[in-house]
Amino acid sequence: MAEEMPRETLLEKMADKIKGHDSSSSSSSSDSDNDDKKMSKKIDEKIEVVKNKVFRIFGREKPVHTVLGGGQPADIVLWRNKKVTAGVFGVVTAVWVVFVLLEYFLLTFVCHCLILALSFLFLWANVSSFINKSSTPHIPDVHIPEDVVVNTALCLRNDINRALHVLREIASGKDLKKFLGVIAGLWILSAIGSSCNFLTLFYIIFVLLHTVPLLYEKYDDKVDAFAEKAMIEMKKQYAVLDAKVLCKLPIGPWKEKKH
Repeated sequence: MAEEMPRETLLEKMADKIKGHDSSSSSSSSDSDNDDKKMSKKIDEKIEVVKNKVFRIFGREKPVHTVLGGGQPADIVLWRNKKVTAGVFGVVTAVWVVFVLLEYFLLTFVCHCLILALSFLFLWANVSSFINKSSTPHIPDVHIPEDVVVNTALCLRNDINRALHVLREIASGKDLKKFLGVIAGLWILSAIGSSCNFLTLFYIIFVLLHTVPLLYEKYDDKVDAFAEKAMIEMKKQYAVLDAKVLCKLPIGPWKEKKH
C-alpha cells in the first residue's frame, strides 16, 4: 500500500521537480528571460492547483460560517453577534445550574413559575381596577400557528426517516467501516451517559458547539494539517487490521463488494 504524504511535503517535491525540469529546458533555450517567466508562472499555477486541494476535515470546501448554515444561527455559534451569543449562553447556563447544581425538578419549576405569573397578573388586574382602570394589564392571546407545527413535524419526519435509512444500511452488513464507526460512537456516548445525566451532557455539547467551531475557524490550517496526518495514520492502521483480521471474517455482502 502506497504511503500517503502530507501536503507540505507534496508541495515541496512538486516545486523541486518543476524547477529541475524547467531549469534544464530553459538552459537549452535561446530566450532565457521568457523561459524564466514561463517557468515561474508554471510553478505558481501547479502549486496553486495543489493548494486548492488542501485536506479539510469532513471534506469541507466552504468557510466554516457557510458550513454551519450561515445567517443568524451561524453568527451565534461563531460569536459574530457577541451580545446575542452571550445572552443565549447565559440562559442555557442558568438552566443547567437550576436543574443540575440546585437539583430543581422540571415539573416543580414550571408550576412555581406559573403560580408566580398568575398571582402577579391576578393581583395587578384587581388592584388597578380600583386605582386606575387604564393601567390594567394587557394579556396577549397566545396561540401556536398551524404552519409552524406542520413544518416542524415535516422536518422531524425527514430527519428521522434519514436516520432510519442510515441505520438500515449499517445493519444490512454492506459497509463494515461505517458499522465499526457507529458502534464505537455509540459505545463512547453510552460511557459518557453513564457518568452524567442528560442535561449535563446537553450542556457539554452546547459549550463545545460554541467554542470548537470558533477555535477551528481561527486555527483551521493547523488543525487541518494535524487531522491530515491523523487520517493517514488511521488509514495505515485500518489497512493492517483489514489485512490481518477483517478479510478473514465470513461476512458475505461486504466481502463480495470488496472483491
